[in-house]
Amino acid sequence: MTDATTISTNRLVLRRPNSGDVPALTDFYVSKRSQYAGGFVPRAKAWSNAVAMLGHWQVHNYGLWAVTTKGDDTALGLVGPYYPDGRPEKEIGWVLFEGAEGRGIAFEAARATLKHAYDVLNWDSIVSYIAPENARSIALAQKLGAKRDIDAAQPDPSKPCLVFRHDRDEVFA
Repeated sequence: MTDATTISTNRLVLRRPNSGDVPALTDFYVSKRSQYAGGFVPRAKAWSNAVAMLGHWQVHNYGLWAVTTKGDDTALGLVGPYYPDGRPEKEIGWVLFEGAEGRGIAFEAARATLKHAYDVLNWDSIVSYIAPENARSIALAQKLGAKRDIDAAQPDPSKPCLVFRHDRDEVFA
């Protein structure tokens, strides 16, 4: 880790997102890929969703990092800590853009951000909220060692989701 806004792993650099990432994030939110992440919405709403990710950093001084490969600053997606107003618990979330799946990027980035959330942000509990139909995200949560928590509060009771809890001991195993 180099500073509070950048994390480096073996292959990746996770950096604070910037205005240059907004077009790719907006494109993500208008696509069907985003259907489980508050997206698949009209372009104006997609743009609002995209800039909200930058605003989360402004308000909390942390948020989802833009995930890039070393030597290429092109964002492949966003992964990291997320705690917008109204959520019952602090979350690690992830979204990957078209073409970034299947290379272990989300796992590597999520693992690094979980460690950061526990060590640097001093979070004592972390969940991931996942749509029941999102098999890839469920598989990632399980690969990260997260366990379903059927007693956890729902972020939106009108749209129930699965809550996976990331135990500190599993993160550092």
